[in-house]
Amino acid sequence: MDCVSPILDIAACIWDCSAKRAVYIQELEKNLNSLRNEMVELKNMGEDVRRRVELAEQQQMMRRREVDGWLQNVEVIESEVSRVLQEGDREVQKRCLRSCPRNCWSSYKTGKMVRRKLDAVFKLKNKGSFDVVAYRVPCSLVDERPMENTVGLDLTYERVCSCLKDGQVGIIGLYGMGGVGKTTLLKRINNEFLATSHDFDIVIWVVVSKPAKIEKVQEVIRNKLQIQDDLWKNRTEDEKAAEIWKYLKTKKFVLLLDDIWERLDLLQVGVPLPNDQNMSKIVFTTRLENVCHQMRAQERIKLECLESTEALALFLKEVGEDTLNSHSDILKLAKVVAEECKGLPLALITIGRAMASMNGPLAWEQAIQELRKFPAEIIGMEDDLFYRLKFSYDSLRGEVLKSCFIYCSMFPEDYEIDNDELIELWIGEGFLDEFEDIYEARDQGHKVIGNLKHACLLESGESEKRVKMHDVIRDMALWLACECGAEKKKFLVCQGAGSFEVQGVAKWKEAQRMSLWDSSFEEVMPKPLCFPNLLTLFLRNCVGLKAFPSGFFQFIPIVRVLDLSGTHQLTELSGGIDKLVTLQYLNLSRTNISELPIEMKNLKELRCLLMDVMYSLSIIPWQVISSFSSLQLLSMYKAYRFSVVMEGNVLSYGDKVLLEELESLEHLNDVSISLFTALSFYILKSSHKLQRCIRRLCLDDCEDLTCFELSSSSIKRMEHLEKLEIWTCCQLEDMKINKEERHGFIPDDILDLKFNGYFSKLHHVIIVRCPRLLDLKWLIYAPSLQILYVEDCALMEDIMGNDSGVSEIDENLGIFSRLMSLNLINLPRLKSIYPQPLPFPSLEEINVVACLMLRSLPFDVNSATKSLKKIGGEQRWWARLQWGDETIKQAFTSYFTRIYISQ
Repeated sequence: MDCVSPILDIAACIWDCSAKRAVYIQELEKNLNSLRNEMVELKNMGEDVRRRVELAEQQQMMRRREVDGWLQNVEVIESEVSRVLQEGDREVQKRCLRSCPRNCWSSYKTGKMVRRKLDAVFKLKNKGSFDVVAYRVPCSLVDERPMENTVGLDLTYERVCSCLKDGQVGIIGLYGMGGVGKTTLLKRINNEFLATSHDFDIVIWVVVSKPAKIEKVQEVIRNKLQIQDDLWKNRTEDEKAAEIWKYLKTKKFVLLLDDIWERLDLLQVGVPLPNDQNMSKIVFTTRLENVCHQMRAQERIKLECLESTEALALFLKEVGEDTLNSHSDILKLAKVVAEECKGLPLALITIGRAMASMNGPLAWEQAIQELRKFPAEIIGMEDDLFYRLKFSYDSLRGEVLKSCFIYCSMFPEDYEIDNDELIELWIGEGFLDEFEDIYEARDQGHKVIGNLKHACLLESGESEKRVKMHDVIRDMALWLACECGAEKKKFLVCQGAGSFEVQGVAKWKEAQRMSLWDSSFEEVMPKPLCFPNLLTLFLRNCVGLKAFPSGFFQFIPIVRVLDLSGTHQLTELSGGIDKLVTLQYLNLSRTNISELPIEMKNLKELRCLLMDVMYSLSIIPWQVISSFSSLQLLSMYKAYRFSVVMEGNVLSYGDKVLLEELESLEHLNDVSISLFTALSFYILKSSHKLQRCIRRLCLDDCEDLTCFELSSSSIKRMEHLEKLEIWTCCQLEDMKINKEERHGFIPDDILDLKFNGYFSKLHHVIIVRCPRLLDLKWLIYAPSLQILYVEDCALMEDIMGNDSGVSEIDENLGIFSRLMSLNLINLPRLKSIYPQPLPFPSLEEINVVACLMLRSLPFDVNSATKSLKKIGGEQRWWARLQWGDETIKQAFTSYFTRIYISQ
């Protein structure tokens, strides 16, 4: 019996092991089904987590590493489980009589593998319940505001700083007349928070303007605080206020409010009032002293005009040394002119710049006499300011400059006007009629803008391609447009419902120009309609306007300019538009009109037709196109595919028919268009007329386009091309210029390539989703390129490679010499931008995302030394970059900004 017991123990162990292994075999099919079901649930869970992450990242949040790792594990196990399921299904199918394995060892191994994967899926599911998937990226404490050095504001600034340190002062009001320097002082206060130490948690800047809109102020604050979309969108004003309150009540903040015209209810916005607990501060600017009382400012500070010494210093700075030194009497005369300005900074700057071109004492003496015709003192009233600033207006040479200046007041306060948009309106109004060629008119328009900016009557916007009017200057322009206030209804500008009161049809009959923005058409328009003198009508972003009332256009019989852009709810253009026989400018951009009415064929005087971003436009009658005998400018940029109706037949290739018809329009010389087929592009290639007309070209989803190929003579003819976009041309393999000269790739005269033709005006190139495109060597023919954006080109290895043929002469060509912005996104094979360092004298930013094979930048220590502001990219890409030496790396490290992207 002693020898039997060990044998029984061994047998029991063998049985336990065999039984466990048998379970793997017996429960194989059951475990396979469980694994399949659990994997489906895990995938669904993964999709839910991924969607939450994407939503969070859209709100500038950063995903947690734990979540990122879990999602990667889900992808890995999904692939492994798929393989295991296939192997398991094969094993089940090989069984005899559905249950007996033919090969026990094979079934055992498979069953064990299935069981382990099932356990792994269970484990991964249990880890996937995340309460939080992303962290909020901390917002910047304060955003720097652009400004010049201040003159004469030091004492006032010190007084404000003292109030900011005083625990008993929470709200500070800065008031004074327009142009006295209130906004400049507020900018200085804002920027000093960057340069000095303090204990505030956040500084918020808001431009309020008039009419004050709670929702607009809330939106600016929300953007600064980075409140999530799910806590904001589709919420009421009160709910938004609650979210702002929830954030700010725990912070010590500074709120800077610029340009307040009436009491702003801070509690309604959601801003906690400063007190001795939160120690927050609110500083605002206004022209009206009573607003300081309405806002309950504990400290009211009036900004006075400059003392004579400070005023003279500011004036002389604007006049410039060249003019002051041109004659010995001018300095004495300059003191007299500065004295006439009564120390108002805006007047000193504006008139100083106007006088900068006057080099003789006689001109200065005449200017002094002109200034003395107006009231001698500035007492705080707008009219006094207007009369003094009117000198700058009167100094404008010619009626064209004056008309163009006054026209800018048609736009809302603080609105940044696109330069091209403004010039096209001037052309439509006939201000630039002395130029038969529209491109000459455009050049003159840019000169006008430059002159108005130089005279300080216009300012640059956030971009140099936009301008804006200071609110005082805009008020003065409207005052001038209405005959110095004598005919107040001559110009009517309305932004938002209730911006002005309708005072009877008789008054409306006087209107010559009317501009309605963000308004309800039904609320604003008088009944009955009657505008016999109206020349210009802007109906932009009008609420509820789906179609015009029957016969509407007969009530504006002499209108020349009709701008309906941005009125998204407008779906049809009816109302008897054929009655507008004097119409010269029509803008339908960003409307949802689906079909152009056949009546438009009667618009024989139409010179400018803009239909950009009209995604709903599907039908254009052929007669409409062919009847535009006076058309000079046609813009159908970023439109969608449309059809042309010809003799009852619907022709689906609308862009092809359109191009063919455009060739027959005698006066047409400015075209912006989107093309959708290779055939349309070939028509453009073969048409000398259209090449000379094209200004902006977008090739969108041209499935059959394999090669973007132009001859050198073609690109010389396309001298007006400013912008080129190519989107989703999946078969496009090459972009090239075929040389017609006999000597190689490069012209004999390098200066001819750089300055005379060859895409000389092309400044903006966008290439997106062209997976077969290898390089952009043709950019040698774009010496004026300012913005280059390339995304999702899977095979692209070089932007301009070693074999571009320009390596020995690139210094003369100035490759990328005007490039300001370079964006390279998701180019997995990109290795080189350019084979050797370039100066990049204009480069301000470069962004590189998902281009991990790009290991070097064409920089040396002399590249972009004065212009560069930012190098954006992923941390891992930046860490792998190779530099010529450590000196170059150190020179550019401070410009690097990390970009976070979802995997």
